[in-house]
Amino acid sequence: MSDPKPFWKTKPLERMTRAEWESLCDGCGRCCLHKLRDDETDEIAFTNVACRLLNIPTCRCADYPNRQAWVPDCVKLTPRRLREIDWLPPTCAYRLVAEGQDLAWWHPLVSGDPETVHKAGVSVRGRAVRERDAGAFEDHIVRWPGQTPRSKRATPPETS
Repeated sequence: MSDPKPFWKTKPLERMTRAEWESLCDGCGRCCLHKLRDDETDEIAFTNVACRLLNIPTCRCADYPNRQAWVPDCVKLTPRRLREIDWLPPTCAYRLVAEGQDLAWWHPLVSGDPETVHKAGVSVRGRAVRERDAGAFEDHIVRWPGQTPRSKRATPPETS
């Protein structure tokens, strides 16, 4: 008897429970980095500057339930809003599932370990700068938040 398929392969985003929806977040913190949008070209520039609520070592929001009270422009992601957002990283589980793709080996729902997102080099841990220490965001433009990691760490470990 085969194992049943995981919920993200069988359920549309709109039908997921709140717990299923929240579990799709891999804890990378990339969506919590500031982005700059060019007024003329509409092009997005990623920065390595973290939102003031992002705990960089854990890559989690310091006050997730009340984040919009502290950061009014923090986006509450929903299946409907997901279709309108063009800045989610290519590794984002919400984006992948919406596009009909599977989760990466390092996603905690696949690996069973919340540390694999960090071990694979996908998270902002050790790469982000605190908002209050950053100065001008323009001085912190980077490409990596909008790219899929290509390092050896981004490949699954060898199994024996």
